[in-house]
Amino acid sequence: MIVFDVNETLSDMAPMATRFDDVGASPQLFPTWFASVLRDGFALAAADAARPFATVGAGALRTLLSEATLNRDTDDAVEHIMTGFTDLDVHPDVVEGVRALAALGIRLLTLSNGSASVAQTLLDRAGVRGEFETLLSVEAAGRWKPHPQSYRYALDQCRAEPEDTMLVAVHPWDIDGAHRAGMTTAWIDRGNSPYPAYFAAPDVRASSLPHLAQLLGERGREDSERRRSDSE
Repeated sequence: MIVFDVNETLSDMAPMATRFDDVGASPQLFPTWFASVLRDGFALAAADAARPFATVGAGALRTLLSEATLNRDTDDAVEHIMTGFTDLDVHPDVVEGVRALAALGIRLLTLSNGSASVAQTLLDRAGVRGEFETLLSVEAAGRWKPHPQSYRYALDQCRAEPEDTMLVAVHPWDIDGAHRAGMTTAWIDRGNSPYPAYFAAPDVRASSLPHLAQLLGERGREDSERRRSDSE
């Protein structure tokens, strides 16, 4: 079974910077804002607490935009930026990669720190929602990833064992969290980036989702040949 992260792993979030520009703020604020949302979500998880992504995101926006000269009131600016999530598209490699992974007979699902409805809209628009067994959110788990409770929630919902489950993400912190929960991991490195040495290394490193499907397909064929050889 493969568990996909959603934000940035499946969704291309680059257009979110334009939403900041729309309201009169600098587009350069987008990465600062998104990093602060993750920081605060992680801090709540470390304190054994949680708030929905939309709540944390809107609150962080109000703080960040308080020092910007906007072309509308703050509430309207926050709403305009937050609704940008529903207009995002997937990365160019996602549709081909998802279909290739599904063709291997692998169960596919998502586990997002955001809402399941955002993942639903994203995958419906891409035409691949039908390839996914279910779309999960940490809102039901009670803790954001990378808290262990979030991964256990996904495993329990799908009646899967951690050793039979792979977490696929672009975020090293997510890879590390899933590894500590006993899952295998695949890091999607679209930009040929260095992996932080202080996190547990991924079991598989792929440049795209089709590349991941290729690697897993090759591994599956090797395992089949090995079992055939052992039985002879």
